Amino acid sequence: MGAPQKLDIYSLKSERKGLAGRLENLLREFKIIVHLVMLAPLYMIGGACIGLALLPGFYLFSWMSSWSEGVSQGLRFWLLGSSLGLGYFMYGFSMIMIVPTLNFLFRTKLSEWRGPYYSLPAIRWYVHNGLTYIVRYTFLEFITPTPFNLFFFRMMGMKIGEGTIINTSHLSDPSLVEMGRKVTLGGSVTIVAHYGQGGYLVLAPVKIHDKATIGLRAILMGGVTIGEGAKILPNSVVLPKTHVPAGETWGGVPARRIDPSELTKVS
Repeated sequence: MGAPQKLDIYSLKSERKGLAGRLENLLREFKIIVHLVMLAPLYMIGGACIGLALLPGFYLFSWMSSWSEGVSQGLRFWLLGSSLGLGYFMYGFSMIMIVPTLNFLFRTKLSEWRGPYYSLPAIRWYVHNGLTYIVRYTFLEFITPTPFNLFFFRMMGMKIGEGTIINTSHLSDPSLVEMGRKVTLGGSVTIVAHYGQGGYLVLAPVKIHDKATIGLRAILMGGVTIGEGAKILPNSVVLPKTHVPAGETWGGVPARRIDPSELTKVS
């Protein structure tokens, strides 16, 4: 008997009926063309968001330009430069309102799912993260950690308990992430509630229970559950579908249970 042939999931016909099924079949048959075509409206949406958020700053600069015409050149340049700087922060705070509003209007809140990348649910995932990344890569670092980044993530669908601190902007799939009370995320922690498996895209919620601590630059992947009071050590990688029991300490790549006594040993 010969070796079994590997299944090409992108050649599978959609299981959906009607128009939705025909759309998915087109996605898989012309995936490269469709991918490129879909980027155009996403960039247009992103451009429109950025343009709208820049509007208050442009008004401020225009007003300052007219008001400062009668002052010395050095003072005028400083005033204009200051108005540009302030305009940037006006842009950022506008974005944390505009982007969640579009996320709500486009109904891109995610749910648990597994299927081919070129499927209709994957489009929702693509748009949800695309909107999140616009804020993440242009402004979010400036409000991390403050109540403003918590406000943004909550508006994007993330469940966040009272007293939680998020000292990172490296979060994807916010509507699939749930955090309890008094959770602490260290600097540059990465949480992605999705992963690839055998050619499939898997969307799986990440749950972090009360008083858990996630150390500096640790990575949590889709389907991970962190129990109450558990600790993930810095630079650790918690693989998909891992359950860390309450009160335990885990660390390493991939993360495993570590006895607290190991942490006190001196070489």
